Amino acid sequence: MKVRIEIHEDLTEDEVVIRCARINESVLKLQNIVSDIGSNTKSLVLTRGETDYFVPQEQILFFETEGKTVSAHTADKMYETQYRLYELEEMLPGSFMRISKSTIVNLNRIYSITRNLTASSVIEFSDSIKKVYVSRNYYKALIERMGEKRRNI
Repeated sequence: MKVRIEIHEDLTEDEVVIRCARINESVLKLQNIVSDIGSNTKSLVLTRGETDYFVPQEQILFFETEGKTVSAHTADKMYETQYRLYELEEMLPGSFMRISKSTIVNLNRIYSITRNLTASSVIEFSDSIKKVYVSRNYYKALIERMGEKRRNI
């Protein structure tokens, strides 16, 4: 891979161009890194149909996996991502947390948690009708993290 910097004093905004023979995982990762550095709000490249969307992380309510597909949910849309849940856990900021074997949630978007001592508890989100379930194994850690967030406000 070649890296070249060209200085054009007449530019009003910095521009990064990636030239490649074909789009692959390395090119997409490079695009994500450059996009994240260049913007105040970090975005993820998510797909719906044949279209790629650059969705700010703070808009994402949760990620869930079903089979080999990992979906990202916003208040009113659902996208697919190329990442596995364990990859998302490593790259997402501390405001995201795994709450079950198949779900990572954005702690900043949680509106309520309905306890259920015999089964999974239910999480509801601000400005959405979507719900997810917290497994009993993750419930205590989730409540502790939410308590930490409340103390830091």
